[in-house]
Amino acid sequence: MKLGIQAIAFDAYGTLFDVHSVIALCDRRFPGRGAELSRLWRAKQLEYTWLRSLSGQYKDFWMVTESALAFACRSLNLACPPGTRDELMESYLHLDVFSDVRPALAKLSQYKLAILSNGSPRMLSAAVDSASLKGVFTDVISVDEVKIYKTSPRVYGLMSQHLGVSDGAIAFVSSNFWDIAGAKSFGLWSCWVNRGHLPEEELGVMPDVSVPALDGLANLLGNTTDPEV
Repeated sequence: MKLGIQAIAFDAYGTLFDVHSVIALCDRRFPGRGAELSRLWRAKQLEYTWLRSLSGQYKDFWMVTESALAFACRSLNLACPPGTRDELMESYLHLDVFSDVRPALAKLSQYKLAILSNGSPRMLSAAVDSASLKGVFTDVISVDEVKIYKTSPRVYGLMSQHLGVSDGAIAFVSSNFWDIAGAKSFGLWSCWVNRGHLPEEELGVMPDVSVPALDGLANLLGNTTDPEV
């Protein structure tokens, strides 16, 4: 099947940037509770984006992330004074990238590369700079432009507007299956990066390709400018 892909857009959090790289700091502030806190923080962060989208009560991702942290700490009975809260929030601006990210992006450099993320512009700019990825992407696109979160079709429609190519020429890449489901429902070619070897969600759609790491996508698309699979 001839793809004709001209641009590749990546989800940021969980796909390029490891949201659980905050565990070490969480563990230093709350010994033995870091992983537990990180998991609940992330779960509530996503839940709040969906609830705010459904209710039409948009707040940017920084505020959503802070609210999720406050709830997670309260739920786990962890005292989180302002200084600790600020330190944990700051860690979201300096997340680690997964080890497969830089090699894969280098192999895919002949394409227009972009980020499409729930993150606020400030958060994304800081994360990209901290990871030394500045200049790699043609565009870094935030949902803040349309004031609603993924999986709204309005979000996925931003890519063709920013990248100057049709939806059919864009590959969307995410490690979050719910994000893949949103992209597929919108009509995009999609690649699920399934690093955790998880089962597919029961959402009535399937990714076009599933890979265990970004190298898989790079091997599929990286060797030609007009890839066929």
